[in-house]
Amino acid sequence: MQNPTETGNDATRERAGWVAPLAWSSVALEGFDLVVLGVVLSPMLRDGVWGLTPNAGALISSVGLVGVMVGAIAIGTVTDIIGRRRTMLITVTGFSVLTLLCALAPDPWTFGALRFLAGLGLGGVLPVAIALVNEYAKVGKGGGATTVLMTGYHVGAVITALLGIVVIPALGWRAMFVIGALPALVLVPLIFRYLPESASFLQEKPRERHNPVAILFGGGHLRATIAFWVTSFMGLLLVYGLNTWLPEIMRSAGYELGAALALLLVLNVGAILGLLVAGQVANRIGVRPAVIAWFAAAALFLAVLSIRLPGIGVYIGVLLAGVFVFSAQVLVYAYVSQLYPAAARGTAIGAASGVGRFGAISGPLIGGALLTAGIAYPWGFYVFAVVAAIGAVSVAAVGVSATKGAA
Repeated sequence: MQNPTETGNDATRERAGWVAPLAWSSVALEGFDLVVLGVVLSPMLRDGVWGLTPNAGALISSVGLVGVMVGAIAIGTVTDIIGRRRTMLITVTGFSVLTLLCALAPDPWTFGALRFLAGLGLGGVLPVAIALVNEYAKVGKGGGATTVLMTGYHVGAVITALLGIVVIPALGWRAMFVIGALPALVLVPLIFRYLPESASFLQEKPRERHNPVAILFGGGHLRATIAFWVTSFMGLLLVYGLNTWLPEIMRSAGYELGAALALLLVLNVGAILGLLVAGQVANRIGVRPAVIAWFAAAALFLAVLSIRLPGIGVYIGVLLAGVFVFSAQVLVYAYVSQLYPAAARGTAIGAASGVGRFGAISGPLIGGALLTAGIAYPWGFYVFAVVAAIGAVSVAAVGVSATKGAA
């Protein structure tokens, strides 16, 4: 079978239309696999599988996230060396096979090891997908391409939750991992047959390629690299902190449990709306001003939530917070993909995503500490507002000159 990347530039252009749907599908599958543990953990604990305890479940979850972090950092560099197409094939095939093996795990130790290994591939999908869609997006449309791509993650997460309601009572928790692996039977052959290699990667002769890691810290990129890392840390701290603890924070403010859970749903509806709106705004005014504005607006609406709003006001406040909090981080990825040269684009996105995972771990810890101290409301929202403000300042520190140089 002939490798599609070997049939010339004409074939590459013909297959350009496949980039967005195949990348979106890969990210959706990633969303499924990253959320599936949260869906199955409750019934596993309830049924006493392997004598699992909440602490053991939390450890398995953390080990998987560490795998995602390592995968994002390492595979981002791999894609700049061996190409986007090959890396996408490796990551999607790898995490799908390992997800299937999770269904056969005989004990928690094997299960945790498989989740770590699957995390390596899961963490690597996003840098590859973002790099590809930006390299095939029309000039000035990279922001919209990135935000639309990230809706795939949320769709995958929603599908996981819905399937869990139907599948687990009928077939058990192991069936969820089998279902999560099955789409690869269709997706991997489609990637092999139709996904083109990055045109910019193909244009670079192997002997002319530079060390992608060195590019991150040289050629005037050092300041931008550090600024993006700080911004990603803050962005993912907000995403994971709010998704983990918003219901409990609202309950501590006096809201009923049902209302608190409804607010979490509203937050994520705002996230999807924000992704669609943010991309269009970035296409019109540029990614840099859009991402600064998005973090600043997130800080504003998080601070507003510290006030007990009447009636529907709290739902509007949470919706607007969701619109800006979640898509702010996605705009960071779009900005990174525009600023760095093709030779280091995957490395730059992967490093920003990987370092940001430290923020993803910190967010729930900070929220838990505030709840334990009994000051999560209103101080939790003050803390999150400050975090968003730091994100705005740090991404502004990238500098207009660096952006103009990239353009």
